[in-house]
Amino acid sequence: MDFASLMTKEISKAKTPSVAPTTPSSVPAATTADPSSEKNKKYVRRADLEAARIAAYNEEQEKLRKEREERATLKRQIEEDEAAKRHEREEKKRRLAEESKKRRDAEEEAREIGRRKRLGLPELPPNKDTPSGVEDDEDDLEDDELVSRLRERGEPARLFGESHRARLRRYRRLMQPLQTLKLSQGPIPTTLELLPEAEMKVSRTVPREKEMRRYLFRQLASYFTMVLEEWASALARRDQTVKQSFQGRAAYNAMVQSRENMRPLFRRFEQGDFNDSVLEAIVEIVHCAQERRYVDANDGYLRLSIGKAAWPIGVTMVGIHERSAREKLHQSDKTQAHIMSDEITRKYLQSIKRCLTFAQVRWPPDDPLQLMG
Repeated sequence: MDFASLMTKEISKAKTPSVAPTTPSSVPAATTADPSSEKNKKYVRRADLEAARIAAYNEEQEKLRKEREERATLKRQIEEDEAAKRHEREEKKRRLAEESKKRRDAEEEAREIGRRKRLGLPELPPNKDTPSGVEDDEDDLEDDELVSRLRERGEPARLFGESHRARLRRYRRLMQPLQTLKLSQGPIPTTLELLPEAEMKVSRTVPREKEMRRYLFRQLASYFTMVLEEWASALARRDQTVKQSFQGRAAYNAMVQSRENMRPLFRRFEQGDFNDSVLEAIVEIVHCAQERRYVDANDGYLRLSIGKAAWPIGVTMVGIHERSAREKLHQSDKTQAHIMSDEITRKYLQSIKRCLTFAQVRWPPDDPLQLMG
């Protein structure tokens, strides 16, 4: 054998595989195992990994959902328990109030019976709490609420030795005249019957007859009610940004303050208790304002508020003798400054001036010279 054949034989041996050909009987055990078992797999598909991740995520979300439901159930149960306890406390408080009311009524009835026996009066009639007391079907008021209502009416909250039922009877007696009177619907409720706008025109002079003065008070109350309603309506129509600004809040507070300060003026209209000099000045102001002569109305306001009285500055008397000219300082009632007389008068006169300022904007004059500065 030559060298070439030997080399060819060796090369052929190197190319021949060393593993025997595969047969069904020689397949390894790993290839016959379950392909779904990851332990026996050498490679895992990406789809299988994604499916496992999604399954774990769903399991975690289900666990969180169950925990949230458990917390919500626990919170709802706690709220229900708190509501039940609150209802029980309110019911207990109501029962205690009823028992206290019954005990207080019984004590008052016993005192009334003892007082009647001591004075020799007849016994109480049956089914009545007191001889002039409150009916059984009338609603009772709590003591704190009753005290606050009495204070709103300007009455003393408690009298010496006064019981709750006596205080309630006193409140009923105060409210009985108001129930018969019909209050008007407006910024300032009043018992005066308001007039339509066509009948609000006042004359320059103040009448002397009682019926005519009553009608004049109705005209003045109707005019000021109309001005206050228009003022409130004009402020309500503003933009929200203007309302929330500093100037907007100041304008609203001025309107509310003027409305509250004019309540004593309406009370005087109802009672008819008015000083003639003040009433004449107010009638002049309203008459000029209705004719849209606001400068003349302002002049009338200045004469009423400041007056024409002398305001001495500095030394007015040197010697011990008073001079005759000093007596003329406060000689006439027309020279008196009514705005300085008392605080209530000063407030409602200032409110009238603010109504004039709004009126010249709401009802501008035909003559520009009649606009106030």
